[in-house]
Amino acid sequence: MSAMLGAMLGAAALAQDTPPATPPATPPADTTAAAPQTPAAPAPAAPAPPSAWTKDGVDLYLYGDVYGDLNFNHPHDGFNNLYNFDDRANQAHVNLIKFSAEKASGVLGFRLDLGYGRTLDVISAGDNAAKGFQYFEQMYAEFRPPKAHGIEIDFGKFVTAAGAEVIESNNNWNYSRSLLFAWAIPYYHFGARASIPVTKLFSTGVQLVNGWNSLGNNNTFQTVGLLGNFTWKTVVWNNTYYTGPQREGLALAYRQVYDSNVVLTPNGKTNVYLNLDYGTDKNPASSRAKWSGFAAAARFQLTNRIAFAPRAEIFDDINGFSTGVAQTVKEFTLTGELKIHDGLLSRLEYRRDMSDKPYFDRGLGAMVAKDQSTLALAFIASFGPKK
Repeated sequence: MSAMLGAMLGAAALAQDTPPATPPATPPADTTAAAPQTPAAPAPAAPAPPSAWTKDGVDLYLYGDVYGDLNFNHPHDGFNNLYNFDDRANQAHVNLIKFSAEKASGVLGFRLDLGYGRTLDVISAGDNAAKGFQYFEQMYAEFRPPKAHGIEIDFGKFVTAAGAEVIESNNNWNYSRSLLFAWAIPYYHFGARASIPVTKLFSTGVQLVNGWNSLGNNNTFQTVGLLGNFTWKTVVWNNTYYTGPQREGLALAYRQVYDSNVVLTPNGKTNVYLNLDYGTDKNPASSRAKWSGFAAAARFQLTNRIAFAPRAEIFDDINGFSTGVAQTVKEFTLTGELKIHDGLLSRLEYRRDMSDKPYFDRGLGAMVAKDQSTLALAFIASFGPKK
């Protein structure tokens, strides 16, 4: 791990922008009378130096994420129950290593995210057609019609629009993902999407995709996604709705989910989000399965290098569709963050999960406990052009 961190720190040093030169001292004022002259036009501002992470209009990114975890239940199977990506208990593990490239300007562009790690294994675990493609988190083409006022159309594999969190740890406030992100919504879609800015405050979007987490022909591009997002000065409100048939193996159901999240930024050092999910899955051979949840989280930037983020949530798996047991789970997380260097940070996180049913393994190879506590230390590196 020391070698990996050394490489990350070396990359971070290379990625630093060249500091601006010290401006020359102002000469003393000349008190000699002179004929009035037309003032010269101000010199144009010097363009920003090109980023070492942008080549021929293509932005390049490197990302790495490793962690060590202690589960106080010492589960027999070595897994943190209800976790998704950082689910390996009592060991150090590579969560995700990834290279990304994107051409995000011009009429035609693309996005490619190629990686390795436990994260990508979990995302593609239920998609038999993803074998060989599980290392591609995203791969899609971008089309921006000329004079279309910001409309963009993408086709390929892309991450879902639902959720208050994302796959990459550095873009979240906590290290572990919430119950809602792990159990209430999809990870990715394959198909087409269009994003449409309507006004300065409102944008919308529509997607036609191949169900949830599906690259193959089990689902025939009949799932529709609808987006409605509002952006004010200190408030962002995102709404996403997916609905359509979902075939997994021989089972065919009609699945839908509504996700709503609000992000509040009252000042430059405090952020808050609220996240609501409600979903159903109707199989003709069984009753309708339902799940719902609510999460609240905050992030407080104490200094330029130190921040902490609490999160609390409740998830009701009414029929046991998501977790395999009909249960109500509550979760509390407290994450401390230290910025080690530009592009490199560490997080120390305590999390406690509590269920109303015996769901957690307490070292006996059976679900006998109603609670679980973990402590994790993670290191995250992320390098790319500064936006």
